[in-house]
Amino acid sequence: MVAIGLSAGGVARVRFALSCLWEVMAGVRVLSDPGRHALHLPWANRVRPRLAEAGLLDGLLGHLVPPAPGYLPDFLTPPPAGLSPDLEQELAVLRATPPGTVRAQLDLCPGPRPATVAALYDDPEAGLRRLADEIAAYWRLAVSRDWPRIRAVLDAEVFHRARRLAEGGAAGLLNDLHERVRWEGDALLISQRHCAAPDVPDGRGLVLVPSVFVWPSVLSIAAGDVPQLAYPARGIGGLWECPAEAPDALGAVLGRGRARLLAALDAPRSTTELARRTGLSAAGVSQHLTALRAAGLVVTHRQGRSLLSSRTAVAEALLGASA
Repeated sequence: MVAIGLSAGGVARVRFALSCLWEVMAGVRVLSDPGRHALHLPWANRVRPRLAEAGLLDGLLGHLVPPAPGYLPDFLTPPPAGLSPDLEQELAVLRATPPGTVRAQLDLCPGPRPATVAALYDDPEAGLRRLADEIAAYWRLAVSRDWPRIRAVLDAEVFHRARRLAEGGAAGLLNDLHERVRWEGDALLISQRHCAAPDVPDGRGLVLVPSVFVWPSVLSIAAGDVPQLAYPARGIGGLWECPAEAPDALGAVLGRGRARLLAALDAPRSTTELARRTGLSAAGVSQHLTALRAAGLVVTHRQGRSLLSSRTAVAEALLGASA
């Protein structure tokens, strides 16, 4: 059990952030034990051959990220800046990690050090450059293709939590994150087996990081300037599935393109993601969304730099009736 002090002042400093590095580290952990993360098996089976061919699963990155519940060095996931994740910016922060921090956290890793990790320990600056290169290669081979759909899920999660905060306050938000997380008294309690992290006193706030690959558990970091909690985003159950086909009856009324869009809006999605999922052009998607909004079947909201569209209750009823 880890306790993070969150008095009224601490709650005022709670914020959300998205992180490419969190997705990388959690994704590598998925690949090390796919059976524990069965929801992601379609993705794991697709990307593993590419990563194995590139030698990334047995490289420095693979040796630093152990299967759960092994210790993940905190310097691998520095606190993310905000809701517009940028891999290059996060890698710059990683490369700037002080050598003393790298060595101190590697000392917490049990067992003998593989040669690649020993080289990082002996020369942290050179080792961090090598690690950043491996992470960039991993991202290109395993994540970049799916990043638009992953990002859509994460953006929708932040939007949902903002509404949850507005409706239920801080208690409603924090007690609804995950079954292992609860806010009790002046502390956020995180139930994690085999975790010996120290409790965190009040005063530094908390960074909440929704993640796709951290499912089904949570990961917390108590060290550093601000504690972090990575938790599973909502809506990942259908992340690797093909979008549902629109019922023929609805297509006959609305047109196949618009019916296909409604079927694909099982979660809030951007125009780019909808175009990729439906095979329509981005311009065609925009035109159809305009018509669907005018008919009260779709609503659109801004999340950061993106516009996300969602089905309305009327659209849900139409899909259900025509099915």
